[in-house]
Amino acid sequence: MLKLEGYQVRTAVNAQKGLEEAEQSRPDAIILDLRMPLVDGLGFLRRLRSFEQHTTTPVAIVTGDYFLDDALSNELRELGAELRYKPMFLEDIVALARHLLKVTN
Repeated sequence: MLKLEGYQVRTAVNAQKGLEEAEQSRPDAIILDLRMPLVDGLGFLRRLRSFEQHTTTPVAIVTGDYFLDDALSNELRELGAELRYKPMFLEDIVALARHLLKVTN
């Protein structure tokens, strides 16, 4: 859907590949899932923020977990991530991408 809207989209099969992609392509914004195998969204975000070029990259973390621990939610916000809840419809993802990209401009 994002490609149909004219966005250049990169995907990764896991957090490690996503971090490698972020280092190489330097995306303008990142949307990721909180619950991923091996490294979760919080771990990804911590590592991403350690890269000098990604200290302020807009990030949205999506989850179906409506009962997140307050400490987790607070750390996500402190690391500059926006939290969104599933289900997300296609138009929601497009609106989220637009919002994240406005943050960079």
